Amino acid sequence: MLNELLKEQKRYFRSNRTLDIDFRIGQLAVLKHLVLEYEDRIIEAVKNDIGRPETEIYTSEILTVVSELHLMMRNLRKWARPERVKTPLLLRPGRSSVRYEPFGSVLIMAPWNYPFQLLMAPLAGAVSAGNCAVVKPSEVAGNTAEVINQMIGEGFESRYICPVQGGPETARELLKQDFDSIFFTGNSEIGRAVMKAAAEKMIPVTLELGGKCPCIVTENVSIKKAARRITWGKYFNAGQTCLAPDYVCVHRSVRQELIEEIATCIEEFYGQEPAGSPDYGRIINEKHFDRIMHLAESAGLTYNNADRNALYIPPGIVQDAGWDDEIMTAEIFGPLLPVLGYSTLEEVIGMLDKRPKPLALYLFSSDRKTVRRVMKSTRSGGVTVNDVLIQAASGYLPFGGVGLSGMGRYRGKSSFLAFSNPRSVMKRGLWPDWKFRYPPYRYELDKLKKFLRYLSGTKA
Repeated sequence: MLNELLKEQKRYFRSNRTLDIDFRIGQLAVLKHLVLEYEDRIIEAVKNDIGRPETEIYTSEILTVVSELHLMMRNLRKWARPERVKTPLLLRPGRSSVRYEPFGSVLIMAPWNYPFQLLMAPLAGAVSAGNCAVVKPSEVAGNTAEVINQMIGEGFESRYICPVQGGPETARELLKQDFDSIFFTGNSEIGRAVMKAAAEKMIPVTLELGGKCPCIVTENVSIKKAARRITWGKYFNAGQTCLAPDYVCVHRSVRQELIEEIATCIEEFYGQEPAGSPDYGRIINEKHFDRIMHLAESAGLTYNNADRNALYIPPGIVQDAGWDDEIMTAEIFGPLLPVLGYSTLEEVIGMLDKRPKPLALYLFSSDRKTVRRVMKSTRSGGVTVNDVLIQAASGYLPFGGVGLSGMGRYRGKSSFLAFSNPRSVMKRGLWPDWKFRYPPYRYELDKLKKFLRYLSGTKA
């Protein structure tokens, strides 16, 4: 069945219908209309799947996607225009350009933590670039997957865009097919499997993974404001965000103050009993509940008010974390925040250098020299200074990781480029036809070198 679906999509792609820019913009408009039409159903589905507050769902799932589609519809003609580039003197007369062409039929695989946004945002990129697409929602977020299935089925033919539902076995079958590109969002373990399957068929991949995103807080910043933003970003979606601050490294002189301010913010945001707050989310399932509780226990936290039946784990602060603790070796992906102290910036930079490159690095500092120093001495997919998470809301910033946190970029124009093949084109006339390029080579090499260097602009 999957094999036949892919053949049908490739036949449709070969009709060149998707190459037309007006067609692409029209399909982006259809997608935008469907998102707005299904808005209430999407919110309800995500709420049932993850137990998130409606405001979080709207801002992170609906608004982000609609903004992305709007940006693409406004700019696609400019992005898709062939780009003229210079032609070296040696190759003149001639004209050179880069044309951005679609791959063909692409596979998009989404995770469960942002089950709508992390499928629809890359789909928008695939459509803008002129591809056909097979999309696989996460089976863990089953209600959202069903809404996506209905929505796409209503708006598009399966030979153009087709949702496929199923679990790991379905995913494995999809990875056996001859797609022209694969876009995967999820954890690094499955990312390796995706990359291995793609490598066997030489299929290009974009991997959006995760990792432990560090947050550095220096002594020369407003601790109150830093705590407020860190608290919001960490416990948004109950910590189940790949971009969430995974742990905080704070200067020892302000460590206790930061901990106290974070505790104050937790109570301010969610009340004395977050279990009763309509603004605090839940853990996706029992498997992840048990995993997070194990990390909490290994870090010395005892939760008497955690509720496995309700999938509720309260916001937690790990005050005595060490770099070698279990909670510091795996991505937490839950509402636990280790806080580590440091004495010098070199100390924390040295520890970060020993660890895999994260998806994001956060720095709270009012000192420009410190910002430049951290930027120069660390590596990550992205850096945000004096805030957290919000970089993902910008369609003008390429989003993605490096190393174990992923490869490739998307969002806005970067999404268009992620699903496009930059095809190099050179057009030349038949004159002049230099004799020195053809055998037999009878010109003195020293004279030929000087001549070629002059033509190529490399006189040295």
